[in-house]
Order: sequence, then structure tokens, then C-alpha cells
Amino acid sequence: MADVKRAAPVSRPLSPHLQVYRIQMTAVSSILTRITGHALVAGVVLGVWWLLAAATSDAYFATANAVATSWFGDLVFTGSLWAVWYHYLAGLRHIYFDAGHGLDVPTAEKLGWACVIGSVVLTVITILLVQ
Repeated sequence: MADVKRAAPVSRPLSPHLQVYRIQMTAVSSILTRITGHALVAGVVLGVWWLLAAATSDAYFATANAVATSWFGDLVFTGSLWAVWYHYLAGLRHIYFDAGHGLDVPTAEKLGWACVIGSVVLTVITILLVQ
């Protein structure tokens, strides 16, 4: 058998390692789409609870209204508004992908950032217009 000379083990990180690996924007946008889809449920539950409380009694509505108009309610509804805008823009991006456009990595990265930044801008515009 041949005499194999073994090199000393090299001290290097396993791949992918956080010092080397950079998560792609396409993965981030996919994860955000799933998270925002599930997070929309919180806004729907709070809104349905508020409507059911309004139909039930004045005392029950006072409790639900206090929660819905508190800082927690504002946080849930603002997050839901952002999630709606993000879902809308991500849906447009996927329609664009389904047409066979923008499938190269640089364009997909730019479209992912456009969804994130655009959803934040549209959320702020919506909040300013509603007030």
C-alpha cells in the first residue's frame, strides 16, 4: 500500500459559517413572507374580538376597546399594516417571477430589498394619511 503522508488538521470553520456565510435576501424575503402571514392573524384576532365585543355588551366592549386602543393594540395593528403591505409587494414580486422575469440573483436581491423598504414607506404613508 502506498505511504500516505497526512497533513496536520487545518483549523478552519465548518461551512457555512457565520464569518463566511451571508444569508441571501431571497431567503430573508421568503422567511419574512411566512412570518408576516402568520403575524397577520394577531391583527385579525384583535379586530374580530373588538367587533364581537361591540356586539355583545357595553362593558365587554369597553375592555376590548381599551386593549385595542392601548400601546399594545397600536403595536399589533401597525405591525399588521406593515405585514399587509409587505405581503402585497411580495405577491407582486412573485407575479413578476412567475412571468419569468427578475430571476437572476442581483435582480432578485434588489426586488427583495424593494419589498422591505417599500412596505415600510407605504406603512408610514398610510399611517400619516389616516391620522
